[in-house]
Amino acid sequence: MASKVMDLIYWKDTERTGIVLTGLVVGLLCLFQLSIITVVSTASLTIVCFTMSVRIYYKILHTLNWGVGEHPFKSYLDMDISFSGEQTELYMQKVIVMTLYAVDSLKRLFFVSNLLESLKLLVLIYLVTYLGDLCNGLTLLIIGVIALFSLPLFYRRHQEQVDNIIGRIQAHIDNLKDFVRRLAHGGAPPPDMTPGGAKPKIQ
Repeated sequence: MASKVMDLIYWKDTERTGIVLTGLVVGLLCLFQLSIITVVSTASLTIVCFTMSVRIYYKILHTLNWGVGEHPFKSYLDMDISFSGEQTELYMQKVIVMTLYAVDSLKRLFFVSNLLESLKLLVLIYLVTYLGDLCNGLTLLIIGVIALFSLPLFYRRHQEQVDNIIGRIQAHIDNLKDFVRRLAHGGAPPPDMTPGGAKPKIQ
């Protein structure tokens, strides 16, 4: 399943990826004007009408001896989407671990376990309030879907240039973090916390 998703994202099958991307974007755009119940029911009705028409068409061809009578959607019906007991337990454990980790991280951020990390969260939330004034969550979701199908392919084609830009940005961020740490320690270099590192001198 994961490999099929990656094939879609990296446009291994251009036709299938185009259909999926167009369907997602059109469906999300419809939510601007219609309720999600209307969109889902209409999309489901369209799909069922299409598949039923194709099934009847193939049945008629087989009745007239113009076709082999093979089910047009046999490949989809034979697709195995079930999980074994071990796989189900493994995925459930992963979900539980990720959920507990997220809750623990949020607890540390909101209750200021680390002042610097909580300040980062404060700045991020403050910026998100401005983002909320510019656009709604549905717009961000549409942008996210388009980015999901565009950025990985763009990165693969321009990996060296993108890595250089990211490296420069990361260097500026590291310099800014070092500056903030120095301010937090009264302008002195922060103590080396690595094992065997130099200990700060006591005046």
